[in-house]
Amino acid sequence: MDVNAALADASTIPFWLDTDLRPKPLPPLQENRETDLLVVGGGFTGLWTALQAKERDPDRRVVLVEANSIGWAASGRNGGFCAASLTHGYDNGEAHLPEENDRLAQLGRENLDAIEAAVAKYGMDVEFERTGELDVATEDYQVAELREAHDPDSGFIFLDQQELAGIVKSPTYKGALWDSREVALVHPAKLCWELLRVIRELGVEVYEGTKVTDVSDAKTSVRVQTRVTAETLEDCAAAQCSQVTAKRVALATNVFPSLLKRVSLHTVPVYDYALMTEPLNNEQMAAIGWEGRQGIGDCANRFHYYRLSADNRILFGGWDAVYHFGRQLSWRYDQRPETFETLAEHFFETFPQLEGLKFSHKWGGPIDTCSRFFSFFTSAYGKKVAMAAGFTGLGVGASRFAGTVMLDLLSGEDTELTELEMVRKLPLPFPPEPVAWLGIKMTTNALIKADENEGRRGPLLKVLDAVGMGFDS
Repeated sequence: MDVNAALADASTIPFWLDTDLRPKPLPPLQENRETDLLVVGGGFTGLWTALQAKERDPDRRVVLVEANSIGWAASGRNGGFCAASLTHGYDNGEAHLPEENDRLAQLGRENLDAIEAAVAKYGMDVEFERTGELDVATEDYQVAELREAHDPDSGFIFLDQQELAGIVKSPTYKGALWDSREVALVHPAKLCWELLRVIRELGVEVYEGTKVTDVSDAKTSVRVQTRVTAETLEDCAAAQCSQVTAKRVALATNVFPSLLKRVSLHTVPVYDYALMTEPLNNEQMAAIGWEGRQGIGDCANRFHYYRLSADNRILFGGWDAVYHFGRQLSWRYDQRPETFETLAEHFFETFPQLEGLKFSHKWGGPIDTCSRFFSFFTSAYGKKVAMAAGFTGLGVGASRFAGTVMLDLLSGEDTELTELEMVRKLPLPFPPEPVAWLGIKMTTNALIKADENEGRRGPLLKVLDAVGMGFDS
């Protein structure tokens, strides 16, 4: 298969954002404001925080500012896997927070139910499908672990190779565990835009093209300096600053540099990539089956994730996770031809019966990763400021839970959520450069070697597990 031909005409715009459904841009904040709650960041975390704030208190004055446009970053370009897990998988939660892992799993299920309820309550057109996810084995050694997890009463169903072939047809599959209840699929950009619609209808003031440059204490309130970004103005010289005085502030900037210096070393940006195919015709769909429309991920450390869109395209992403020295963020890294070629090769190895299919879109972008691979929280200025970050690619669902936690922290009251070790305990920070770059490179190589060695973890990975920086999804 000539993968270069299959990729030749692919747009570099993320598929979900390549649509005329994108809302009309909102004006930036150009004058001073006072508010009860300021939300910084217009991705999933900020949007869910604003929505829940108004649900808790409809009279609360809420302002949300976004430096670019709503949903333009990771929230609008991800795979759309909305999972119940708050800990990037049960095993990873068990490794880091064993005493409360079962409760976190329950809270995650309640959170996913709440997302489904909100979609229905507000009539959100987000292509929500609670189909679950197939965790597929592509190597023989992976099958036993999936079989051991078989628990139909909890919704985890093991499928052997023959049973799986009746659901999705791929010569690479050895078996699978179907998580039938705890994953939904959504159109991520539509979810951002529908949340925007809802919060504006509830009275939230939303400003795009408004970057926060400083946060400082003001005794009974918080002073937040903002600047209109040049991209939103015809005349860059006209860029101006404003000040928001807020009783409470929720920081939801995720992959972007933290506004709280104390946690500036707790995340690193890692670039993830994905392809989207042309729509499959009826003959092509029949060739692969997939009538259940489950999301799919494979079991390796370097894994793929893939799913069907509403018009029967296949999104196929993952494999490479690329860190750039110095925690660099740049639009130049959004395109990586060597990764797209690898993904295309793997796609046709997975579905050789789709030879001749072309890719319509190819894109990438950064996600925020922390050393425990799921979100962390902190507060500042006498709990007048709260922050969440570190979702590591599983934030579509967990972002709503993060909003709940931040609002509890900002309330000043002790709640079940504020007392969680997950909320009280920060992950280990990443070291400064050049140690961070070297350590990430060594860890990546060790994970690749583990995949080549039937999953057996070498000395470096065992050390990382021991100090709380290991990953087991």
